[in-house]
Amino acid sequence: MSNFTTTQTGTPVASDAHSLSHGADGAVVLHDRYLVEKLAQFNRERIPERIVHAKGGGAFGEFTVTEDVSMYTRAAVFQPGTTTETIQRFSSVAGEMGSPDTWRDVRGFALRFYTSEGNYDIVGNNTPVFFIRDGIKFPDFIHSQKRLPGSGLRDADMQWDFWTQSPESAHQVTYLMGDRGIPRSWREMPGFGSHTYQWINAAGERFWVKYHFTSNQGNHEITGAEAERIAGADADYYRRDLYENIAEGNFPSWDLHVQVMPYEDAKNYRFNPFDLTKVWPHADYPLIKVGTHTLNRNPENFFAQIEQVALSPANLVPGIAASPDKMLMARIFSYPDAQRYRVGTNYNQLPVNAPKAPVNNYSQDGYGRFAFNSPETPVYAPNTMGGPVADPGLAGEGTWENDGALVRSAATLHSEDSDFGQAGTLYREVFDDAAKERFLETITGAVSGVQRPHIREAAIQYWTNVDAGLGAKLRANLAAGETTANEKAEFVGVAE
Repeated sequence: MSNFTTTQTGTPVASDAHSLSHGADGAVVLHDRYLVEKLAQFNRERIPERIVHAKGGGAFGEFTVTEDVSMYTRAAVFQPGTTTETIQRFSSVAGEMGSPDTWRDVRGFALRFYTSEGNYDIVGNNTPVFFIRDGIKFPDFIHSQKRLPGSGLRDADMQWDFWTQSPESAHQVTYLMGDRGIPRSWREMPGFGSHTYQWINAAGERFWVKYHFTSNQGNHEITGAEAERIAGADADYYRRDLYENIAEGNFPSWDLHVQVMPYEDAKNYRFNPFDLTKVWPHADYPLIKVGTHTLNRNPENFFAQIEQVALSPANLVPGIAASPDKMLMARIFSYPDAQRYRVGTNYNQLPVNAPKAPVNNYSQDGYGRFAFNSPETPVYAPNTMGGPVADPGLAGEGTWENDGALVRSAATLHSEDSDFGQAGTLYREVFDDAAKERFLETITGAVSGVQRPHIREAAIQYWTNVDAGLGAKLRANLAAGETTANEKAEFVGVAE
């Protein structure tokens, strides 16, 4: 018999169903090795869920470069004709592991390229902007969107209190409360790197870039009512949709485009191009196609390949570097730190995280290590024993000029650095009349849940700053809702 049960060390076991005991009805003995191993392993099946982006799913695929952008970057992954293996994870931001897929939320759009120069990760969302521009506020933002410590419930007051006290959030909240807040599926939504990155070409010339992934399935959303119905019927709706479509051969794909800003333009552009709450107008920097990304293979084990995948904006490759984006710089620390805590110090040795490129360094030991250097390899640098040596030419690190002293500042150095301007443009010029009506209905419902009068008033002013007419309509809707509620209360009092 070749297919027999064994312990984790390969020893055959006597029974899958019966513990070793003193007689049929006697005490179970502690030296039943397989019983103890089986229960101990079961007790440790779960690792801590992600603090954010806990609920998600994903698949494997490939990225093929169809155009020539070598004049902007030397990165091997983006050279003409190159095809690279990928893994992608989609997620919700605020919900926990068991939350419904169709809650109104921003969706994570995270992609890894297993390049010949190491892992390159683009970790973004289905929106081109974010709620804040400085990482020091990120824990506060997430706390405000999660649950109260006392009741364990989510709370409209603390959500709107944070948003109204952080006006830079207006652009993203406008996306969130609009149709984009509930996509029909992961397959039918766009993706964005969101941050600004630096590209460096073979001659050492530098450029600023933003990533845009356009769904070849089109962009489709659902209404709040439909999302609520689905949430009750199938909490794993997005995850199921992705898995089943790939299993049936309906491979979703996205075209990757970039916006490219010449390096010197950033110094005098009309708003801060490294501000994560802003978009670059396409009229100034049009989309340039790079290639196509296709998902064509489901995971074989969801835990090993999706839960343990550790995607990080810190994973950069030669020809691609960070920018002065404050949120990006904070994330470059935060993501690997969270992954060492959640998955383990040697998380990059797990198969799903291991690069296809050779790994040569002086790292050693640590929890969960199973790959190691030969005993002849020195454990320190510099050395005269033939150990690996850093090569700045191969690394091709990016640089930029700083503007002087160390300060704590919002960096409003440009003429059009406004928190509400682009949010107002999105509402007035991008939303059609029907979308505006749905948007007003959504924010009316959201703000009506606020209990404290000063926070409700701040929320009304928040939307007034986005658009004066929108704020007036919101105020009228909330007043009408209060009148209706009071009338209902009076009617109940009379009936009693």
